[in-house]
Amino acid sequence: MSTRTKGERRSVFWTRQVFLSIVLLFMLFPLAWMIVIALRERTADFSSFFGLLSGPFTHTNFTDVLGSGNFDIYFRNSAIVAITVVIGNVLFCSMVGYVIARRKIPGGRFWLVSIVAVMMIPPQVVMIPLYRLMVSFGWIDTFYALIVPFLVAPFGVFLMAQYIRGLPVEIEEAARIDGAGDLGILFRIVMPMSAPMLVVLALFTFLTTWNTFLYPFLFANSSEMHTLTVGLAFYLGNQSVDWGHLMAGASISALPVILLFVLFQRQIIKGMTAGAVKG
Repeated sequence: MSTRTKGERRSVFWTRQVFLSIVLLFMLFPLAWMIVIALRERTADFSSFFGLLSGPFTHTNFTDVLGSGNFDIYFRNSAIVAITVVIGNVLFCSMVGYVIARRKIPGGRFWLVSIVAVMMIPPQVVMIPLYRLMVSFGWIDTFYALIVPFLVAPFGVFLMAQYIRGLPVEIEEAARIDGAGDLGILFRIVMPMSAPMLVVLALFTFLTTWNTFLYPFLFANSSEMHTLTVGLAFYLGNQSVDWGHLMAGASISALPVILLFVLFQRQIIKGMTAGAVKG
């Protein structure tokens, strides 16, 4: 039983709320700065946030970006790549994670350690070999190069394997006695029970794929195959930066991620908490 008085508990509560509010303001400040710059007519003469707030506002930057000929193409390409990669990771990472967690395969511990080791390799290390591989396949400037190499992520496999290990195996054994096969158990029992972690995996994969720049920049040469991150880079000039249009495009590109987080924040917290308990 707690020895704190009601007044002490209230004091601790409000201290925590004030601290978290200050942290929230610091986290939201870059987002607010981006939106304010996107709404300004001219940004070159202002170097402070309060200076930006004092000038006239306009939505011209947003309309210019949305009305540009290639922005809808960039948005479509990013959506196709991100959604396809998310579906692939949810499916294949669940399959591989299930095998590692439930099957006694030769060198099972070795494969798990190898997955962790691959997670430690920076993407820049495999950049040139992967590019040469895409060239040899003839996939440069196609969706294949932007999607296929990323359909399975080591982090997703490790995440699902650790989560599935914490699930009760008795339900799977009962389903196997009733005649269910491996795929039936995976799709009808394991994946529904892993829904919170699958939501976390899907959102993490979407966020990573949506915001990635390096590989879309390397593998897509024509403007018809550029994603949003690559398309926004063209607002950066050699002598100056078109901050208004750049921030307007960045605000629009951040909108899907923000909406997904708002819609699935409970599932994210539930999945991360369950993973922490089971891990």
